[in-house]
Amino acid sequence: MAKCAFLGLGVMGYPMAAHLRDAGHEVTVYNRSAEKARAWVAQHGGSFASTPREASMSADFVMACVGNDDDLRSVCLGEEGAFAGMSEGAIFVDHTTVSAKVTAQLYKAADSAQISFVDAPISGGQAGAENGALSIMCGGDAGAFARAEPVMQAYAKLCRRIGESGAGQMTKMCNQIAIAGLVQGLSEALHFAEKAGLDGRAVVEVISQGAAGSWQMANRYETMIDDEFEHGFAVDWMRKDLGICLDAGDEVGASLPVTALVDQFYKDVQKLGGGRWDTSSLIKRLRAMG
Repeated sequence: MAKCAFLGLGVMGYPMAAHLRDAGHEVTVYNRSAEKARAWVAQHGGSFASTPREASMSADFVMACVGNDDDLRSVCLGEEGAFAGMSEGAIFVDHTTVSAKVTAQLYKAADSAQISFVDAPISGGQAGAENGALSIMCGGDAGAFARAEPVMQAYAKLCRRIGESGAGQMTKMCNQIAIAGLVQGLSEALHFAEKAGLDGRAVVEVISQGAAGSWQMANRYETMIDDEFEHGFAVDWMRKDLGICLDAGDEVGASLPVTALVDQFYKDVQKLGGGRWDTSSLIKRLRAMG
């Protein structure tokens, strides 16, 4: 069993850290809000630290799942950052969805500190985190991944190295690009069914068994029909991710017209007050249009 630190106890990190503990690993947690770290320890055992540096001292693996580029830099760098506390040869595993630019920066900083950095963004939502069934897409040195992969299995359904540093984040961008189009298509289909006077549940029962079937359809159609949007990844975070995708698309020369359009649709949802609704709330925009 390994000595682990987990930085960031949001809706994803809280259960992920718990799976590490359940797998028998020694776990120290850090969260910007110390109350949540204390609550985690009260529920799961282990220990909590007041800074990322303190949490990471003598850890074999340091996992992070925070909000954005700036949040990740803040827990990694500086006198109280994780890198300052990590021992030579330790591995930092970043589960945050961030830009390839910050991944490159932190990979270089980690290498200078004689530690390893694996970018390992996740997909599967809150339910995947709670059930230990996340898809993890990784980039980084093969040796570091080989050491970290058995530990990540505590909360993974699939964990795969795609390539060198940054490849994990680029793969997560592919994931978000695909989701954007799928959710918009599902929203339009359900909206059309409503306008046509069809039973949406009956429609999905039929079409989900054919070529139209998807994870989004299987897991979100009922709450979309019921106008309930408190079940997953928030619109504000999706817009952050799609902004990363669009910036990267410009850098690599990829055309992403549907992604750009759906990003603007999510902006409309934010204007409706839906920044914290889950991403399936695209249908709210259609309903608001009449």
